[in-house]
Amino acid sequence: MTTAAVASPLSSMQTLEIPTRVLSATHSQDSVTIYSQEVRGEEHDINAEFEQEAYGPPPGEKGIDPYERWYITALTGILVLNATFASSAPSGYIPQLREHFGIGSEVATLLISLFVGGYCVGPILWAPLSEQYGRRPVFLGTFFAYACFQVGAALSPNTAAILIFRFLGGTFASAPLTNSGAVIADIWNSDTRGKALAVFTVAPFAGPSIAPLIGGFMATAGVSWRWLFWVLTLFSSACLLLVLFTLPETYVPILLVRKAEKLRKETGDERWWAPLEKRKISALQRVEETLNRPFKILVQEPMLIAITIYMSFVYGCLYLLFEAYPIVFGEDRHMSAGITGLMFLPIFVGACAAVITYIIIWNPRYEALIPEYAPFPVPPEARLEQSLWAGPIFAISFFWFGFTSYAQINYWAPMTSGLAMGFAIVWIFLSLFNYIIDAYLFVAASALASSTVIRSLAGASFPLFATQMYNTLNPRWASVLLGCLAILMAPIPFVLMRYGATLRLKSKFAPMHPKEKEMMEEKRRRKHGIESDSSSVV
Repeated sequence: MTTAAVASPLSSMQTLEIPTRVLSATHSQDSVTIYSQEVRGEEHDINAEFEQEAYGPPPGEKGIDPYERWYITALTGILVLNATFASSAPSGYIPQLREHFGIGSEVATLLISLFVGGYCVGPILWAPLSEQYGRRPVFLGTFFAYACFQVGAALSPNTAAILIFRFLGGTFASAPLTNSGAVIADIWNSDTRGKALAVFTVAPFAGPSIAPLIGGFMATAGVSWRWLFWVLTLFSSACLLLVLFTLPETYVPILLVRKAEKLRKETGDERWWAPLEKRKISALQRVEETLNRPFKILVQEPMLIAITIYMSFVYGCLYLLFEAYPIVFGEDRHMSAGITGLMFLPIFVGACAAVITYIIIWNPRYEALIPEYAPFPVPPEARLEQSLWAGPIFAISFFWFGFTSYAQINYWAPMTSGLAMGFAIVWIFLSLFNYIIDAYLFVAASALASSTVIRSLAGASFPLFATQMYNTLNPRWASVLLGCLAILMAPIPFVLMRYGATLRLKSKFAPMHPKEKEMMEEKRRRKHGIESDSSSVV
């Protein structure tokens, strides 16, 4: 993939290609050039370090054809589907596992929570490692370990063993949660990634929706719980083979390192180097940078805190359903584990409908704004439109589910609430996910990493109290409580739509392009002028 300008090691600094990235007004000045050792005294530009994930490749860049881009997008989505599928697959086997190991319901719930808890650890490790060694090696290493831990879970002799293997499996399975999005940012530019992200976003919600269906029918058929983990082993191994044979490296700094190595070999001149080769830091510095940067950004950014809380609540509610549905459909309506798994299917259907409507309605609206703001990027607030609608829909879906959860009401009523739920979840995530990327541009990877960790904590913790909450309050009032909390959080996108530009103007990590900043300053001066005139009249 041709993505970079290459500077000669000669004093004239002649280039082999025109540095297209430098010519773009929306990109930093010297981010993707291979330099010679004669270039000295240049300050490190943190913006340049994250430029590729902020903008993606420039429009018209050659190297990966559209079919290959869509294949890579689909493959990374399958990797995410694999991870999220494994997270909820044991839900149908909870009774069988409780009987086999002699454990209570709370410990059995840990089989799901600990796997999702691994999502809190993994992203902090795999995201920076992919920026140091490339996307492909991290995928290969993590999926190999992930497949091995599924074998360990299948052969577990006791409760401690299976819980440990579940946690380790979730830790290594979490690599796609951050790195798959980074791959999409590598190959799609900011103007065209909307459709790709829309298709990709189905994967995190398809897995938890489909897995209880498959696991439930396996349990109903009397298949041993060990075979569930053998199926997960086969699935993860198949993904490992697909990565090994079909996924190319997409991270530009690594590609530049390879290009520099090739030039050194061809020319015999050791003065060729890529920026990543010169960035040598100790292991301790790497750990400090890895752990501190995402949360340093999070605690200093009110916008990111609000978005993270909202997305975490929505994500936690999704995983809470793995405990709520067996109560509403299994205990109250006496459905088998397989039929209860079918009740999750509308969530997946709603998610697919949300992607289709996003591509048909919202993405064209965003693309229409691109010429209006060219050559600068469209303000991030343009990404928030669908979340204005999705927030109320998400709240309504829980009221719908709660008030139709009576055993005497036909099961179709609570089941179809999943359509609205899945629809709203995808719109919320698509909107806010895109907003984080556009608003935090050069530090989007770190912003997404901190958001992913907090969101995973919610996904791991919500199932732990779901059973007690639904048994104590009963399904009606427990769902109403969640609906009320959803109403309280629904205004967050409205606030960002109204005040987002002002907050970004004051932010250390959310850069504004010159034209937008000039418009904001003009608006502020006009406002102060009106205030001063009115005060003089008084």
